[in-house]
Amino acid sequence: MVNNKIQTAEENLIHVYNRFPVVLDHGKGMYLYDADGKEYLDFAAGIAVCGLGYGNEELNNALKAQIDKLCHTSNLFYHESCGEAAKELNRVSGMDRVFFTNSGTEANEGALKAARKYAYTKKTGRYEFIAMENSFHGRSFGAVSVTGHDSYREPFEPVLPGVKFARFNDLDSVKALVSDKTCAIILEPLQGEGGINLATQEFMEGIRKICDDNDILMICDEVQCGMARTGTMFAWQGFGVKPDIITMAKAIGNGIPVGAFAMTEKVAEYSLQPGDHGATYGGNPLACTAVKKVIEIFEREDIVGHVNKVGPYLAKRLDELVEEADCVTERRGKGLMQGLALSRPAGEVISRAVEEGLLVIQAEGNVLRFVPPLIVEEKHIDEMIEKLKRALA
Repeated sequence: MVNNKIQTAEENLIHVYNRFPVVLDHGKGMYLYDADGKEYLDFAAGIAVCGLGYGNEELNNALKAQIDKLCHTSNLFYHESCGEAAKELNRVSGMDRVFFTNSGTEANEGALKAARKYAYTKKTGRYEFIAMENSFHGRSFGAVSVTGHDSYREPFEPVLPGVKFARFNDLDSVKALVSDKTCAIILEPLQGEGGINLATQEFMEGIRKICDDNDILMICDEVQCGMARTGTMFAWQGFGVKPDIITMAKAIGNGIPVGAFAMTEKVAEYSLQPGDHGATYGGNPLACTAVKKVIEIFEREDIVGHVNKVGPYLAKRLDELVEEADCVTERRGKGLMQGLALSRPAGEVISRAVEEGLLVIQAEGNVLRFVPPLIVEEKHIDEMIEKLKRALA
């Protein structure tokens, strides 16, 4: 049955994803099940999306109730869930104004436009961006233009002009690129796709000072590292270094397609105005209901506290693998966003892990990426380690 379903997909889909030969059917908690009933322990969470895991009854009921009321209105009208979701998202992110999108890529597109409009309104003549090597911000033209991987950009060149790339965690390399044309610096506080690389405190503080001294905007891409994954609701809060604009998506909707970019009042005053930007489905009632309910559950269940409890245990068990397994060379990350650097192809290990009933994903440079649902317990971590050891053997 599964093979037939895979064949149907292969014959009808454009082949842009390297999919595993698994047809998933349903999920519950930390586990996913394929069409034949095989169980998989999930340490991928749909690429850091399903923070509450699968089948959360409270979230599902809220979404079902909203479906019965209204799913779409266009943005020509207000609806209750949008205002409430915006208020809550601004509160937990530390920002003042938010714009809802459908994805993280769209959120980054909006952030880039907001930064350009800020410079345009203030008549600074600035238009350039400084981004980081090994970064990932999406695959649309603007987002891929600030993505620090040649393989993502080169097939689509010429891309957006005026982008320079600095070395991550190398403040001098950033300073060397700053000019009177720089309008914004964009970075991930914890790079995901690029290999699970955590910014240093010095680097974050240094970027903030450069921006403050030169009227440059600091954009933090928290699409993957936001929503409690690193042990604070948003990663910037762990550094105490507040950006001017942040982008988010993934876990804010727990699987419902929704993203957002948010900014301080200072930026909003000089930035996007009616007609500058739009999204037909952005901020629709269903997506906003998901955002509002996810934040409610996160806070009531103290997901941040839980991450700070189990995150160190995950790091400890992964550190043990570094000591025990010859092919595991390094652990990287923070909280429940961790990586293991391997001296052998990560793809081989991931394929064997799937056979063992474990789902993990790859990051740049033969790195195994561990971004489980944030409801993970120590017993799940122990189960994952045993499955992973067999995959590494």
